[in-house]
Amino acid sequence: MKTAVVTGVSSGIGRALAQKLLAEGYQVIGTTRTGQAEGLSHPNLQLVALEATSEASVQQAAGQIAALTTGIDLLVNNAGTAPDVFAVAPERAAFTQTLTTNVTGPVFFTEALLPYLNSGGQVIFVSSNMGLPRNAAPNGPGYRLSKASINMYAAMLAQRLAERQIRVTPMHPGWVQTRLGGSKAPLTPEQAAEGLYQGIVTNTESGQFWNAAVGVLEAF
Repeated sequence: MKTAVVTGVSSGIGRALAQKLLAEGYQVIGTTRTGQAEGLSHPNLQLVALEATSEASVQQAAGQIAALTTGIDLLVNNAGTAPDVFAVAPERAAFTQTLTTNVTGPVFFTEALLPYLNSGGQVIFVSSNMGLPRNAAPNGPGYRLSKASINMYAAMLAQRLAERQIRVTPMHPGWVQTRLGGSKAPLTPEQAAEGLYQGIVTNTESGQFWNAAVGVLEAF
């Protein structure tokens, strides 16, 4: 049984992906801010509290995860925020919150778990094609910059982990019906989770950007 760690499983894409992985036979360690997720339960699911913007919480969660498994086969950094996605001019509080949650949090959570990743495993970052330079637009300054940053970190980490044969992939889930995407988005969280899962099982490249909405690698 493979072990997956998925952040932000209380709702949206994270919750749907955790359910998909459980259905595919994974042991899943999911994180939420409280360590609880109402209505989400399974014999192979364990929940850990994580506030990714807190160094102490990251270290505590990493220790708990290490105690729950002999090794991690799949790490999915899903949790994120987008308070300025419709804004044009950057606003300091929203900008700082976005970069801290979407970049600093997943970077240092990933770093804390690197010793526990199995050879041949995978690290996935739920990113966005809004962070690709060719898709630059005036809105969402903090959000776009945060996703561009995590794409770069993924490309750098792929080179660091190449000798351990660990693939690192930033993935665009598509426009999804979440609190971020809104009700008019064309994809349900379950459809997005299916697309992400297909990327997890079919993509063999590391350090490349995967568009899960159409199932192909795309250039940065």
